[in-house]
Amino acid sequence: MRHFLLIQMLLVISCTNIKHQPDEIFQLQNQKVARSKNGVVTTAHPLATHAAVEILAAGGNAMDAAVAAAFTLSVVEPSMSGIGGRAQILIYNPADGVHGIDATTQAPSYYKFDDTLGVEYGYQTIAVPGVVKGLTDGLQNYGTLPLAQVMNPAIAYANNGYKLLPGEALRQRSVNEFLKEFAGTRQYYLDKDSLTYDAGKLIIQQDLGKVLKAISDNGPDVFYQGWIAETMVKDVRENGGFLTLESLKNYRSEKSHIVNGSYRGYSIKALWLPAYGAITIEALQILEQLQFNMIEERERGLAIFHAVESAYLDRKEQKTLDDAYRFTSKSWAKMRALENPIFNRNDSINVNPGSIKDPNGHTSHLTVIDKNGMIVCLTQTIGPTMGSKVVTPGLGFLYAQTMGGYLGEVEPNLRVPSHISPIIIFKDEKPFLAIGAAGGSRIPSSIVNIVSNIIDKRMTLSEALYFPRVHPSENIINLEVVDGKRWNDSDSIYFSQKGYTVEMNRLPAKFGRIHAVMLDTITGEWVGCADQDWEGTALSP
Repeated sequence: MRHFLLIQMLLVISCTNIKHQPDEIFQLQNQKVARSKNGVVTTAHPLATHAAVEILAAGGNAMDAAVAAAFTLSVVEPSMSGIGGRAQILIYNPADGVHGIDATTQAPSYYKFDDTLGVEYGYQTIAVPGVVKGLTDGLQNYGTLPLAQVMNPAIAYANNGYKLLPGEALRQRSVNEFLKEFAGTRQYYLDKDSLTYDAGKLIIQQDLGKVLKAISDNGPDVFYQGWIAETMVKDVRENGGFLTLESLKNYRSEKSHIVNGSYRGYSIKALWLPAYGAITIEALQILEQLQFNMIEERERGLAIFHAVESAYLDRKEQKTLDDAYRFTSKSWAKMRALENPIFNRNDSINVNPGSIKDPNGHTSHLTVIDKNGMIVCLTQTIGPTMGSKVVTPGLGFLYAQTMGGYLGEVEPNLRVPSHISPIIIFKDEKPFLAIGAAGGSRIPSSIVNIVSNIIDKRMTLSEALYFPRVHPSENIINLEVVDGKRWNDSDSIYFSQKGYTVEMNRLPAKFGRIHAVMLDTITGEWVGCADQDWEGTALSP
C-alpha cells in the first residue's frame, strides 16, 4: 500500500563518524521524504541512506556518497544487489555535464550458451561481476574522498551487524529452498533449522567484512586479480561454472554512451546499452505524440499503456548507435504513435515481454545530489531475488544471475542489456529531476508513470510516487490498486468495455520501486523521495 506517510522523524546525524547502531534501522524506516539545499539522498535501505548522508556531512560529494550507499546495500540488502552483481551509473557534474559508467556483468571467455539452456540459477549462471570495478572507478574519476573512508560504513555493518528488515527477511525466505542447494549459501543465509533468518535478527557477516576490507585497503585489483579472484574461480570452476582468472583480470568498467531526448520542453539524458535509457526516452516521446486527454485519468492511463507498449516493441532491436539515434528521434516516436490504435480497439499490440523474465522483486536504485549540484543516479542488481543463489564459502557475497537464458542469449566476453534505466531530466539546461527504479521490465514503465505525473499533472514528487501506476505486459493492461486513489473496479470495467484485458494488482512493490530527487522550483530546495512500497528512505545532511 502506498499510504502517504506524514511522519517526519527527527534525526541527528554526526558529521564525522557513522554510528553503527543496529537498532537505528527501525527508527529510520518511515523517513520517505527529505528536502534541503545542501543535498539529498534516497536509497532502498535506511542504513545505506544514512551512510551516504554521513559522507555528505563529512565533506564528500555525490559520488562519494553514492559509492558509500552502494557498498552498504551490498551488506544490508543482499537479496537485491551486491558486489557480485552489475551496475549502471549516470552522473551529472556541473563542471562538465553528463557521464555514464557501465559495470554490467560480462560472460567469461569460455562460456557456451548451449550448455546452459534451461539453467535458471546456480554456478553456471555466474558471469564476471562488475559492481566493484564500477564503484571504484566512479570514485576515482568523480569522487573526492579515499576509498577506505567511503567503504567504512559497509565494513562496519558487515563486521558489527545490523538488524534484518521484514521485507528483506521475506524476500530471503521466498527462495529458501533454492538457498539450501549450495554450501556457501547455507552457511551465510540459513539458520540451524535450515530456514532463512527472521526479521529483527542481528546479522553479522565477518567473511564479507574481510572481503570489503581487502578492497578498501588494496583497491579493486584484489577482487579481480588477487586472492579474492582466485577463491572465486576455484569455487565456480569446481562446481561446473565458467569463471576464469583471465576473464576477471581483463574486466573493465566502460564509459557509457549518453542518449538524449525530450518531453514537453524538458530535455532528458539517459544511458545507452546495456541500459534501456533509449527505450524509456522513446516511451516518453511516444506519449508526447499520442492524442489523449492527459488530464482525464483513464485516458492518461491508456496513453501511458500505449506508449510503453509501443516502445517495448523495440527492445530487442537495440544494437548499434544508429538504433540509439533512431529510437530516440521525434520522427520515430511520431511513427510509433500513428501506428498505435487509440480507442474502441479489439486487440492490443502483441507485445513480447522481452528477453528479461519478470520476477516481482530484484534490483536496487539510489539517487544522490550534493550541495554543489552534482547528481549520481546508480542502479545495481544481482538479477532475480538472491541472484544465482550461490555464495562462495569464505567470501560471503552472492553472485548475480546473468547466464542460462535469464537475460537472453549471452555470447562470450559480451554484456547483455537489461531494463535498468537511470535518467536525469533538465529544464532550461538545469537539472530538474533525477530518477531511477528497480523492478525488471517495470523499470521504464514506472519512470514514465512518474514523469507524466510530474509534468502532465503537476504533482509534487511525493504525490507522483504514491499515485497508482499502469504497466503493459503480454497484451494486458496492469493497474495498480491503491486505497483512496485509483485504480478501482469501475476503472477495470471501463477498460474492459474498451476491449482491453485488465489485471488489477493489489500487492505492493509490483510496479517498480522509485528513488528520485527533484528540484522544488519555488523554494530552490532539492526534494528526495523513496518509494512507499519498499524499505527505502530519504534524508538530507
